Amino acid sequence: MPSLATEATRRAALRWLSELRVAGVPRVRVLFHNHPRYADLTPAQYAEGLAWLRRMGMVTLTGRPVVEVSESELRDIVGTATMPRVLWSQAAEDAKKATGAAGEQALLRLLRKGGVPYVRHVAAESDAYGYDVEAARSISERAHIEVKATTDPTRLVIHLTRHEYEVMATDAEWCLAAVLVDSDGNAASIATVDRGWLHSAVPADQEKHGRWESARLTVPAHALTPGLVAEAWMLLADGLLPSRPVWAFQSSPLASV
Repeated sequence: MPSLATEATRRAALRWLSELRVAGVPRVRVLFHNHPRYADLTPAQYAEGLAWLRRMGMVTLTGRPVVEVSESELRDIVGTATMPRVLWSQAAEDAKKATGAAGEQALLRLLRKGGVPYVRHVAAESDAYGYDVEAARSISERAHIEVKATTDPTRLVIHLTRHEYEVMATDAEWCLAAVLVDSDGNAASIATVDRGWLHSAVPADQEKHGRWESARLTVPAHALTPGLVAEAWMLLADGLLPSRPVWAFQSSPLASV
């Protein structure tokens, strides 16, 4: 039978769930113990909140959250006995990885079908690049493509790592392709996420007390351009692009940033 939690334990647990999305246990513990914003609870209450989450199976022993809630959901839950629905399972994790791999393969097929002479799947070699695919027509027409795949046509939620973000910040050839994967593993739709919006959407580091390592971002329609567009060239001709309308993105291209 699940153990009962006091109001303080629930409040501490919810703060752990929120902060562990972007930092590890040691960094979050320092934040809770030193930042005035969190001084209403004691270190012991924060420790009990984390221990309770682990007993409930909502955080792994290594500090990984296995629930996913929005900030508004967190506010609604605070002070109640209701905890967020667990969304993680090994099957769900395997499905997520399969969707990501299918999105990368679908994009590779489209690039090769489109006659792009140089296409390289660098993610199959290493995660160190900060993107998944290299494509080029010439020395001046090159693209480093980070692929974010999903099976949800109603909204686009992506997870951007700190490494991917830092590569984007220094690499003018970097672009982010969102791929909607259908039941056959093909690309049902593709959009490019605006780099300027990504810059504005990532969280700010908490100075000495915290540094984000991964950010969960819900991409709005105005930050999407239909198709696959690099800094200086269109990677895929319109005739090759999947035409299924999703994510309510706009029909006119955004300016390059």
